[in-house]
Amino acid sequence: MEEQSADHIGLAVEIVAAYVANNSIPPGDLQGLIVGVHGALVALANPAPSEAQVVEKLTPAQIRKSITHDNLISFEDGKPYKTLRRHLTLRGLTPEAYREKWGLPRDYPMTAPSYSAQRSELARALGLGQQRRKPKETSEPSAPATKPRSRRKAPDAQAAE
Repeated sequence: MEEQSADHIGLAVEIVAAYVANNSIPPGDLQGLIVGVHGALVALANPAPSEAQVVEKLTPAQIRKSITHDNLISFEDGKPYKTLRRHLTLRGLTPEAYREKWGLPRDYPMTAPSYSAQRSELARALGLGQQRRKPKETSEPSAPATKPRSRRKAPDAQAAE
């Protein structure tokens, strides 16, 4: 603990010396400057224990209001988004962590209903998700294929020439 205090005093002296070298300060204010810098260094080294951010559990009405047809309202910043996944990634959250943090149900959507419908319609228009149809099989057996005639001349005709 004494070493830490000595380090803070040494740092405070260096900071005050650099400040006084570039700025004019009355001699009476020098003591206050040293005390202020030292106090700031001690506060930075020993941060007060911060209270954990307590998030109130949302009511079902608040959850329903956050889901509109065109957007989802983020509980992180209150802004509307068509999809929350990228927004949450920027904030360092996964969809599961977001749901857990705000007390949301497991089936809470990450995309707006209109956006999901638009993407679904596009996929249907492109024919995605459908199995390829097999050609219809006929009940009658097909006749064996006949060998087509060749267009070459017969070997006898070639020899006669």
